[in-house]
Amino acid sequence: MLIRRLAAEERLTTSFPLQAYAFEASPLSSERVEAFHRYLPYNKGNRTLVVDEGGETQAAASAIPMRQNLRGRVLPMAGVAGVATHPLARRRGHVRALLRQLLDEMRDEGHPLTALYPFRAGFYERFGYVGLPRARTARFSPADLDPLLRAELPGEVTWERIGVGYPGYRAFTERCVRERHGFAIFPEFRAVGLRDRDDRWLVTARIDGTTMGALTYRIDDHGGELQGDDLLVTDPYARALLLQFLARHVDQVDRITLQVPADELPELWLTDLAVHVEARVSRPGSPAPMARLLSLDALAGLPAGPGRVRVELVGDRWLAGTHLLDGATGHLELTTGGPAPSATLTAAGLSALAYGVLDPAEVDVRGLGSIGPEAAAELRRLFPRHLPYLFADF
Repeated sequence: MLIRRLAAEERLTTSFPLQAYAFEASPLSSERVEAFHRYLPYNKGNRTLVVDEGGETQAAASAIPMRQNLRGRVLPMAGVAGVATHPLARRRGHVRALLRQLLDEMRDEGHPLTALYPFRAGFYERFGYVGLPRARTARFSPADLDPLLRAELPGEVTWERIGVGYPGYRAFTERCVRERHGFAIFPEFRAVGLRDRDDRWLVTARIDGTTMGALTYRIDDHGGELQGDDLLVTDPYARALLLQFLARHVDQVDRITLQVPADELPELWLTDLAVHVEARVSRPGSPAPMARLLSLDALAGLPAGPGRVRVELVGDRWLAGTHLLDGATGHLELTTGGPAPSATLTAAGLSALAYGVLDPAEVDVRGLGSIGPEAAAELRRLFPRHLPYLFADF
């Protein structure tokens, strides 16, 4: 088995066809193959590794150099994507070998976090990943937004094609990554694909001249559906302004769908709003994202409660050893010495606590660690529950 890094142009005949076979309708049309050339520039900064055997590509995996907010700190994050194997080479350990080397390289280059959308969550849990909340889909009729048409709201909305409004939208997502736990954004070479495709409308809510909310969307047909992407808001008035804009489509579309974070509650937006909210997770086809720590450097200096616990990290290639976690100063410090309750954690268990998705007792129940009552109490103080919102889809 030979693992090597691809040059940019090689993707057209190696990793792209493998990924397309794994995740798209096939055989590919000639038009889709031609589209690979248009897609190539948005991968130029990715790190793509392949397994070669007998001169043929057997498997591929890529890492996108991204940034993610972990409890208030923005850190480099490796977004793993395009993990695919030739149908005649599956279940031979190629993906395991690729992931080990890919994550080794990304960690060595300074990426203490990594996230992905799994083909099977159980496979990646063995690599130390833990599940994150999936974005919800909210579906409702624009007619139910009618009360907002009579509301006097502070601020204003602007409406334009995303190709024109991209700079402002990108700036707003840059603000979100600084302010929102779990939020991740693409590097510029990948993000500009949204601008270049120019296949979305952009509506932006501004209050006192500052952008406080944004939504990209498309309409499939008259009398059909207004298909919104992620509803990004940092203020309730901004949300109301965007919903008020959507209410004006009552005579144009039958329904509206929006993607919302797990902590958003559309059923409380308005009285008498009939809304269907769901998070669909299936295998294959609709996975929830996963993430993990690749380095303990990600923890140093994080906001933390006044807990103190000694953790032994086991069973992982990248996180190991015994460490004292101390939040007495309000920021997490990794120190040595001094008595403290102890716990044993896998990489997935520690990642679950750091990302705020599991309680220490749930980590214990899931078999991601061994945590007694005293250690659990300290870990709750160190890592309060905090739902992340990944945003980026890759």
